[in-house]
Amino acid sequence: MINQLLDFYLKSHPVTIGVLVMLAAYFIILNWVFFYRYFSLNSWLQEESSSFESLLLGASNVSERSFLYKFVRSSTVVKKEVLDLGMLAATKEATKGLSLISVFSSTTPFIGLFGTVVSILDTFSHIGQTTGGMSIISSGVSDALVATAAGIFVAIFAYTYHQALKRKSFEVINFLQMQSDAVLSKRD
Repeated sequence: MINQLLDFYLKSHPVTIGVLVMLAAYFIILNWVFFYRYFSLNSWLQEESSSFESLLLGASNVSERSFLYKFVRSSTVVKKEVLDLGMLAATKEATKGLSLISVFSSTTPFIGLFGTVVSILDTFSHIGQTTGGMSIISSGVSDALVATAAGIFVAIFAYTYHQALKRKSFEVINFLQMQSDAVLSKRD
């Protein structure tokens, strides 16, 4: 296994190796952002769910742990505009990290493809310099496709993570909207 990795490293074009290193860094960053955001959104969702439940059970205001609390507390009379401002701030907070994950999702296949194209060009260059046959072509192309596979691998995770975080953000915003509506209905 180690000999195969060493052989791959020695035969590959430096750009392909660079692409693989870049994709590995993307994958590490992607996982860090996802797990950090997922667990923080999960915790936030539990707090907002609890606050909404207390409103349904008769509380007159959102709990102190709710994101909307500081907006409700900031004005003497709770108005729709103040709660809307809170909703906008919450939406911004809930969707942090989605842009980065979206960029990773859309660019990683192309980064992998770039590494593959450079490797295939390098293979064709070697064919012109030697008297090799299909074995050189097939070996070079199979090594080159590793970069595309790596790009697709990272993109699959990025897309899946993006969808999961988008859904979790949607749930948080919905609980906040329900709380906002409940607070306004109690004021009327």
